[in-house]
Amino acid sequence: MGETATAAPGRGLLLLELRAIPELFGFAATLPSLALISPKGDGHPVLVLPGFITTDRSTIALRGFLNTIGYPTYGWDMGRNFGPLPGVEEGLKERLEEIYEKYGKKVSIVGWSLGGIYARQLAKMMPEKVRQVITLGSPFTGDPRHTNAWQLYQMASGHKVDDRDRHMGGEIARTPDVPTTAIYSKTDGICAWQNCIEEVSDQTENIEVKGSHCGLGHHPAAVFAIADRLAQKEGEWKPFDRSGFRSLAFPRAYGS
Repeated sequence: MGETATAAPGRGLLLLELRAIPELFGFAATLPSLALISPKGDGHPVLVLPGFITTDRSTIALRGFLNTIGYPTYGWDMGRNFGPLPGVEEGLKERLEEIYEKYGKKVSIVGWSLGGIYARQLAKMMPEKVRQVITLGSPFTGDPRHTNAWQLYQMASGHKVDDRDRHMGGEIARTPDVPTTAIYSKTDGICAWQNCIEEVSDQTENIEVKGSHCGLGHHPAAVFAIADRLAQKEGEWKPFDRSGFRSLAFPRAYGS
């Protein structure tokens, strides 16, 4: 990686996470126009995984929007995300298998924060069932202590952050063998943004938005980017186009 985090986000950025509340109201206000400008879905299924210590309730807004534009969308259906506790890996694999079998189509996986790490690992274990992965502020590279949640993670999960490569799917930093998009914010108050970006290749990319970590799942720009990425035809993945009016909402991202 060309960018290296030296610490977790500072206290100022952490306090700015309160932006997540007005970002939700902003999402509600822009919903009609967002639905008009977002490309319509092709009917393939989408699995949305929640962040650390949250539940499927945190992704209701995103899943509801994706449903309205044409994607059958599912939560992980395993309660609160306290980390890779016993049963989580098998539960995720079973959930993916269940959705894949129901539609007979590869599943796109969207994961928020820790949910994005799960999404990447699932794609490594079951690439034949995954169409693409989209992560939202997921710290899959760098020092895992460069977040403001690592100590809470250790207490809740019972796992040391230094041991994270020993759980489901192996090495966390390794990129899945499916198209992968990392959405991140340089003003993320929870995770160092440098730990949330991919090394760009012919099927990986980064998309920067301006917002909070806790609001990424309902940030209008992030939601539009998710819809844009999902709308690509299978096998015809191309990097995100941020030209024209899009440049107002999407800065030039790392590696682009």
